[in-house]
Amino acid sequence: MATSDHDYYELLGIARDADEQEVKRAFRGLARKLHPDVSEEADAEVRFREITEAYEVLSNAETRQLYDRYGHAGLRSGGFTPRHFDLGDVGDLFSAFFGEDLFGAGRRGGAARGGDVAAEIEIELADAARGTTASVPVEVAVQCATCGGDGVQPGTSVSTCQRCSGTGRLQQVARSIFGEFIRTSSCPQCGGTGRLVEHPCETCAGAGRTLDERALEVEIPEGIHDGQRIRLSGEGHAGALGGRSGDLYVLVRVRADERFVREGNDIFSQVDLTIVQATLGASVTVPTLDGDVELSFDPGVQPGAVRVLRGRGMPLLQGFGRGDHRVLVNVTVPRRLNDEQRRLLEEFERLSDAETYQDADEGFISKLRSAFR
Repeated sequence: MATSDHDYYELLGIARDADEQEVKRAFRGLARKLHPDVSEEADAEVRFREITEAYEVLSNAETRQLYDRYGHAGLRSGGFTPRHFDLGDVGDLFSAFFGEDLFGAGRRGGAARGGDVAAEIEIELADAARGTTASVPVEVAVQCATCGGDGVQPGTSVSTCQRCSGTGRLQQVARSIFGEFIRTSSCPQCGGTGRLVEHPCETCAGAGRTLDERALEVEIPEGIHDGQRIRLSGEGHAGALGGRSGDLYVLVRVRADERFVREGNDIFSQVDLTIVQATLGASVTVPTLDGDVELSFDPGVQPGAVRVLRGRGMPLLQGFGRGDHRVLVNVTVPRRLNDEQRRLLEEFERLSDAETYQDADEGFISKLRSAFR
């Protein structure tokens, strides 16, 4: 759920048609000033979280389009959840968004955020209606239990890289008529870690991580739509050399239910009545998301009539209330008749007149349209 209802464009101080680079530059500038580690303003942390959320929405084409069309309500109904940062290190923040630290260089010492993991689960429509908990099997990289994640065999030592003096980076100075230019790159000898490992961990081969198969319990909120994703922070691959873990993104697929058709938060179904039931009236059992209900139809009910069951549809995702369940009446016509049935129908037709079929109700097309209102 969004933490702020302020206009995201105003928070970043950009125009609504700003391109990706303008969004990025605006966020960088504001983040340097508002991060609680460097700002003395009383509301710095609140404002910092707001601009972080604004950047997360506007830098993604999908969420930006949703926000432009429907605002914050659209984000909430679309299942958007802003990231939560511990604010402990401004470098971690910039690494998460831009893949680099605040000053544009790789993290010293080789620490890096773990990769994200994608998984997919399939649930029934009824489970999507009431919410459920699903077990998601994933294979993720976890911190090596033998070396504690540093990639070094226990009992052995690590030496400092002499080429980069342990910084993990090399600088080259180029002079021109315009002045000096300094180029920074990772040290090729130590791979940017600033250290040389002579005895890598035998369990993880020096990677600091091993693969682990696990099953994670994921809470599926009621009202979720097919194709929406759920993010589990910190449940992805473990970071390298103490870096924070990535996230797990679970794609939720909702199986089609042959009894129902879902349109937004409304549910549609069909009830079949024989011509006798439609003519004389009948009580029939109709399935709903909450179980079977008994519906009574008056004599003379017409094909295409709609019975609206208020509040029997899908729950509103991250909201209150439920949609409706609309039941469309279908009248079945017999295909095979014996001689006696045919004779009785012919006798009925002979005894019928204009008043027998007189219908003061709205036409079929109007009834069909009303089902989708």
